[in-house]
Formats: sequence, structure tokens, C-alpha cells
Amino acid sequence: MRIVSVVGGKAAEDTSAAAYDSVNPARTADIVAKVRLADGATFAWACSVASAAQREWEKVPAPVRGRVIASMGRLVEANAEELARLVTDEIGKPYAEALGEVREIVDTCDFFLGEGRRLYGQTVPSEMPDKSLFTFRVPVGVAAVITAGNFPVAVPSWYIVPALLCGNAVVWKPAEYAAASAHALYRLFAAAGLPDGVLNIVFADGPATSTGLEAALEEGTVQKVGFTGSTAVGRVIGELCGRHLQSPCLELGGKNPMVVMPDADLDLAVEGALFSGFGTAGQRCTSLGTVIVHESAHDAFVERYVRAVAAAKVGDPRGDVLYGPMLDHRFAERFEEYLGWLQPHHTVVTGATGRITTGNPRGDFDGAGGLFYHPVVVDGVRPGDRLFMEETFGPIVGVTTFGGLDEAIALANRPGYGLSSSIYTTDPKAAFRFRAGVGAGMVSVNNSTSGAEAHLPFGGNGRSGNGSRQSGMWVLDQFTRWQAMNWDYSGRLQKAQMDVAEIVPDLEFRL
Repeated sequence: MRIVSVVGGKAAEDTSAAAYDSVNPARTADIVAKVRLADGATFAWACSVASAAQREWEKVPAPVRGRVIASMGRLVEANAEELARLVTDEIGKPYAEALGEVREIVDTCDFFLGEGRRLYGQTVPSEMPDKSLFTFRVPVGVAAVITAGNFPVAVPSWYIVPALLCGNAVVWKPAEYAAASAHALYRLFAAAGLPDGVLNIVFADGPATSTGLEAALEEGTVQKVGFTGSTAVGRVIGELCGRHLQSPCLELGGKNPMVVMPDADLDLAVEGALFSGFGTAGQRCTSLGTVIVHESAHDAFVERYVRAVAAAKVGDPRGDVLYGPMLDHRFAERFEEYLGWLQPHHTVVTGATGRITTGNPRGDFDGAGGLFYHPVVVDGVRPGDRLFMEETFGPIVGVTTFGGLDEAIALANRPGYGLSSSIYTTDPKAAFRFRAGVGAGMVSVNNSTSGAEAHLPFGGNGRSGNGSRQSGMWVLDQFTRWQAMNWDYSGRLQKAQMDVAEIVPDLEFRL
């Protein structure tokens, strides 16, 4: 499969540009797609094309735009299995998870198709007679959307669908290693009847994207940046947007805590820790980082967790497995670095570490030429350890203990991330105290740190983001701006705060 950028409805290929091979991480000899990468000038040009198209798109009545979103959902639904198989082949996500990811696009479209009839403003009473006040939601303009590849189709839909619904145009830069999945989603969305230039897809590496985005911001052809990726890159994008007085939508990394109280259902907690710690090989922004377990429950929890991890199947993502390979060679190499953070006071309670090979197998599975890694549970992590403080994007989970709930909350907040969190308890008081004290944007009670629904706000604080939210009605504030209008039909100039009628009370009155 050969893939190039699409700008204004036409292929945008520079034959002199660099190429990238998107490989199947479960069988690295298999090339899924050959991707022709664009340069920064192409990205900036795409933004100017989108800017011109947006001026016509915003004139389309919002309910009609909603019908286009409905068509997107139906097209994805009709192609769900093929799209999910492509995701599995390209990034190694187990097929059941990939199919769930595709379903999330459909849910997102189903939610937002109705918002075309609910982009409500308000009529506000004026303090003066013969005068009316109104508010309107208006599109921001062009949204530059830059996404990671661990959720190559669902997360982009969180940006693209509401952005288009609100009357914006989009330039989308997906991850190179998930280019085939992204291109397939683009084709499905374009088939819904979008005018040329309203949705554009540009394949580029990081430096070219940065150069192109900076140029587009300078030219005034981008009014909103949406970014999902690492905290380090998010800081750079935030600084760049700040120089242009823009507030980006940043969804960044996480070091997501799970607190296990002494009254917790340990089997349920272990099930949640297994899924959130090792689903997608721990390569989610909401993956479990550290289990913070009460000292009285520590031994029992760890014993159950080790047993569950040992029984979990790792392997071919087309089969029934807990997780498959790392997403790409770059993530496998980075995971090797995380394993170097192990310290003498740590105890790896799950056995083997590193890449699964014939010399380092997992049972009878030898890795079969893919980027497969052993699941790792590290007991005895301490506040201040790199394994405790920093995101570890891969199949590794730390375990530490606490004595009281206040200590658990402090430990949960200490790394400075604030995306997702979880507490297992049967005590409502403890659940609500945890919710009030934790700095995460999302809190689960007796559920894992991973999981999102299309109508609930998704996003984090601190090192996990700038407080912006995706999904549900809350994301509309990212892709619209409020416009206020006053209409004075009194026939004379009425000055606010000055020509206001006053009714004088008798404040000295007493019974």
C-alpha cells in the first residue's frame, strides 16, 4: 500500500520527499504501507487551503453539517471490521480492542450528529429597556490536529468530528507509524460528502510538522491546535501557540495511580490492574502507572496480581490475547530504557523482563519475529524513583504501599500528572474523599484507569494537559468561540451602567 498526503481533495506528493515504511510490529518483516512524507511547506500550504474552504463550510447550516457527521458514522460502521483489522495489522492492537476503538468513532458521530441542532446560544435580559442581548457559538476557523498512533482512529475522531460539526476545517497530521489506518479513516470521512479542503491529511515527521505549524500560525491560517502525544512535545506546542495568543487542546501523558483500599474487592482490583496496566501493552495515556495498595492488603494483592499476569496471554494480536507487540521500533527502544530504571531496592515479582525471544521466551511463545515484551510488575517502588515519577509507555507497573487515605492521595498526586486515576473501595466516604483530593481530570471507582465514553469529558491537568477537554458537549468550547451581540431598538443611545433605571428601597424600614 502506497500512501501520500491529501490536500484540497487531491494527492499532494513530493517525489523528492523522504519515505517511511509502516511495518506490522507483530511481524516486522511485513510492510503495511509505504508512506511518502511531506515537508513543512506542504503542511503550511494545507492550512491555507483549509482556511479558504472553511469560509464556505461555515455557511452550511449546522443541522446539515450534522447530517454529514451522521453519514461518517454510518460509513465507519459499515467498514468497521476491515478498519479494525487494518489497525491490528499496523500497530499490533488486539483485534477485539481495535474493533472497540472503531466503535468509539461511531459513538462519537452518533453523539455529535445531534449537536448540529443544539449549538445553542442564549438570549440574555438587558439592564435597559428596549434592548436585547444574545450570544452565539461561532467556529474558530482552521484546526491543526496532530495525533499519536496508539489510538490511530478513535482519538483523531474526538477532534475531527466536533471540529467539522462546528463549522471548522481541519488539517490532520497522524503518526507516521499508523499512516495506513489514518488514511483509511480519512477516506471514509471524505466519502460522507465533505467539500474539498474541509478535511486534509498530511503525513510528516516531527520536525517538518513543527516547521509547518509555526509558519501557518505566523500566516494566520490556523486558529486552533489539537495535540495528543507526549508531555515534552506538548510543552513545545503550548509555547508555540502561546506566542500567537492561542490556547491549544493538549492531551498528554499520564502516570495514572490506582489506590487499593483495605476494604477493596481484591479480585476486582486485580482484574482492573491487569487490563489497565497491560492492555495495548501498556501503551495508552491512561495506562496504569503505579498501584498504591494499603499495607494490610499488599501481600494478598501482589500474590493475586502476579498469578493473573502469569496466566495472561501475550502474542499474535489477531488472536485472543491480553496484549500484542509494542507499537513500533521507537517504542520498543524506549521501553528498554525504562527497564534500565530498575533499582536494587525494586523487586520484579513477575520474572523475566525484556523482549520475548527464543532465548528469553514467555512459556512456549518466542516472540515470532515481532516487538513483543514481557509484562513487568515492580514491587517496592518509592516516591522519587523514576519508575514512580515518570510515564513508562509500555507493559510495566509499579507497586507501593500506604497507611492512610491522605497518604494515598498525596502519593497519587506526587508525579505531577493529572489524567486518570482509580480507587477500589466499598466505602463511599473514601471514594468521595479521593475524588476531591486527587488532581486527575478523570476518576474511576472500582474500575480501571483506562476507558472513555463518547459523551464524557476526557482530558487531564498538570503534566497531562492544560485543562482542555475532549468528548461530549465540553469539547465544543475548543472548536467554537462565544460571540456576544446587543441590539438596542430604543431609538436613542443607552449607555451601560450609566443609563440604568434605579428603584430606590427604604432600607431604614423596620417592623
